[in-house]
Amino acid sequence: MSEHTDIVQVERQGEVAIVTLNYPERRNAFSMKMRLALLDTFQHLLHEDAGSRAIVLTGAGGHFCAGGDLSEMTEVSPSLLAMRERIAVGTRLFRLLYTGDKPIVAAVEGSCMGAGISLAAACDLAVGSEAAKLSCAFVKVGLLPDTGLLWTLAQKVGAGKARELMLAGAAFDGVEAGRIGLFNQVVAPGQALPAAIERAARLARLPPVTLALLKASLVQGGNSIDAAWRREVDLNPLTRQTQDHQEAVAAFMEKRKPTFSGN
Repeated sequence: MSEHTDIVQVERQGEVAIVTLNYPERRNAFSMKMRLALLDTFQHLLHEDAGSRAIVLTGAGGHFCAGGDLSEMTEVSPSLLAMRERIAVGTRLFRLLYTGDKPIVAAVEGSCMGAGISLAAACDLAVGSEAAKLSCAFVKVGLLPDTGLLWTLAQKVGAGKARELMLAGAAFDGVEAGRIGLFNQVVAPGQALPAAIERAARLARLPPVTLALLKASLVQGGNSIDAAWRREVDLNPLTRQTQDHQEAVAAFMEKRKPTFSGN
């Protein structure tokens, strides 16, 4: 089954939803239209769509996302309120990706600049081509990183490396992205999407309730040792009561693969 809009496309492969940025004439630039379409798409997939248990985010035309659409930045003296709303849309999208209940895997080919890195870093995992071209290019156009990158990049690559990448804005390739931890898997050109779908499909077979609680715990319980142990004490008794936990135990004892229902 496929669902299409003009700038974002959603395709299904079993329980995996594949979201494609579809603005290839500008290498899938993060335009305001793109932001709003992605926000609507992920609100639906994460909050309303029971048919997908994992999501892949990728780009059309051999590129992931070339960053902000500079053609939209030629307006003379836009109002401060208009600029705040533009940034706020990206922030709301980042929060959906980073804190949503379902695992999200980025599949990165070609250009992944500025907001493209922000989108990839907001996903739980990222699979990227060794030939991908990346840069935290915000500083080079007189802007600060947005769409959550001030937080997520350090979570992925460490504070020192994140500071270096954001201050310099230098370009690097997919091999380096894998070495520093921005990519969880580096593949040959053209193989990012199938590899990401394979990872997402494995995640989709795991207990959905436990995955949702795990994502929430990684966001809310990772800032202090007290927060971490409190999440364990509060949430593990709940997971022990789920049908999926009981199914996992039964499957182990019966030497078969479990089938999880989300209950």
